[in-house]
Amino acid sequence: MLWARFRRRQEDQGHQIHLAVDKYGFPLAINLSPANKHDSKGIVPVLHQLAGRGFKGTAPGDLSYRGERLSKAGEAHGITLQPSVGGHGGTFIPEGIRWVVERSLGWISRYRRLNTIFERTEGHLVAFIEIAFISILSRRLVRLVPQEIGA
Repeated sequence: MLWARFRRRQEDQGHQIHLAVDKYGFPLAINLSPANKHDSKGIVPVLHQLAGRGFKGTAPGDLSYRGERLSKAGEAHGITLQPSVGGHGGTFIPEGIRWVVERSLGWISRYRRLNTIFERTEGHLVAFIEIAFISILSRRLVRLVPQEIGA
């Protein structure tokens, strides 16, 4: 699933986080772009990362990931982009597995360090996003292990 999320720094124009997750909400690819760059241009590096990790198939996303140039870039990597409407009248409607990305972004929004971006480089910010997901996943694994042993 592909999705874009805006986060703005107070001092400058901000950053946009492009995130691809699996059906459980675990990140497969993360990329940052300036907030004034359109989603269809910022998601191309995520497509490269996904293809490099062997992903082939359909990737649903919101309507900002439509367009002939972007669909050609996806097809060059064996990825079919499937843009769909996320809601009606400004309200979010959890349709299919679209809500998984929003849940993942909700998980990392609990980390204060990521709410206001102070990092000097994009590499540092991506590293802190990855650290947040490692923390989230390790806590989820600890909760899952006793359930499996007891069953």
